[in-house]
Amino acid sequence: MKVTVDIDCTPEEARRFMGLPDLSSVHEAYLEKMRKMVSEGVTAETMSDMMKSWGPMSEAGMNMWTQMFEQMSGKKK
Repeated sequence: MKVTVDIDCTPEEARRFMGLPDLSSVHEAYLEKMRKMVSEGVTAETMSDMMKSWGPMSEAGMNMWTQMFEQMSGKKK
């Protein structure tokens, strides 16, 4: 026996039905930050912050990459 159920609802209604949290405010904050980066341009500080958050082990990973690039370029702190 095969039973098919079609549910006609919006993504918002499905989210509420499944009990998932409303992340629209988090999404808006992220979009605002991205708009600011685009309008102001990417600075070395913002690039560093992004690499820290995306890289493995955050701060330790960033220090590893920095040290590797310094060794490759011949620069020392």
